[in-house]
Amino acid sequence: MRELTPETITDAVLDQMSTTPDARMREIMAAAVRHLHAFAREVNLTPGEWIKGIEFMTLVGKTCTPARQEFILLSDTLGLSALVNGLHDETALEEGTHTSLLGPFYREASPRLAAGSQIARHVKPGTECVLYGRVTDIHDKPLTDATVSVWQTSADGLYDIQENASAVDYRGVFATDENGLYVLRTVKPRGYSIPMDGPVGAMVKAQARHGMRPAHIHFLVGSPGYRELVTALYLRDDPHLADDVVFGSSDDLAVDIVPADPDCPIPGLPSVRFDLKLSRESEADKTGGRVGSDPSAILKEAKIAAAAPAAS
Repeated sequence: MRELTPETITDAVLDQMSTTPDARMREIMAAAVRHLHAFAREVNLTPGEWIKGIEFMTLVGKTCTPARQEFILLSDTLGLSALVNGLHDETALEEGTHTSLLGPFYREASPRLAAGSQIARHVKPGTECVLYGRVTDIHDKPLTDATVSVWQTSADGLYDIQENASAVDYRGVFATDENGLYVLRTVKPRGYSIPMDGPVGAMVKAQARHGMRPAHIHFLVGSPGYRELVTALYLRDDPHLADDVVFGSSDDLAVDIVPADPDCPIPGLPSVRFDLKLSRESEADKTGGRVGSDPSAILKEAKIAAAAPAAS
């Protein structure tokens, strides 16, 4: 029998896991074990610290609901989401509009709206603006009937899912016209703090981080034969544009609200123009390229996975 010590335990685990039939699972789990063990050795992890870590992860799981995905928030605040997103970007056939994070507040069930519709049910005076732009390929060819899904906070800095989990507000799905144009009315988004009332918020506070995201509007754009684009526009004048707590913002996605844009399709309102370029679809895109998901969909899939062994 092999003598297990801090120096030999890693090889013992890897040997036992080497029979994993799925090659990709075998590769991922072996790397995870090597790095986890190396981490424990590097910091000389104590039993007390180990149990604190387990308590933290348990609380993260218990905080997840159909309206809140604490694990995605954890991944976001550790920069892991941005890293995975960047690795996926490197598989693109060509460079289109830069991506950003899907975030923990995306919902699959968003209303389809006509061009020019207002996505906010309640509009505070002075907050309404127009959002428009063209969706094209990288050579500026317009993409007709591309779907443009948008979601954002209210002017108070809260998503609908935070205000009322059963409500649907500040989001909508639009189609581009024959010139690739999309247009909608919305409200000026506001920078906001990530949820600080859960375990991830407690971690951020313990690290003396501000927990703020710059004001932004999310986009999910698709067209047949093209790579799905997950991105966001960020307001250039937000004080946290350069130190986003989830590492999602970038200068090339920063925009200004223009008080009187002569090209705005809906005159009389401040506006933001945000053009989007899609790259062609690759084989890597067919396996899914979103870093994030609808919180309710994750719980649904988790329940299906948990029930599978019992059914077999």
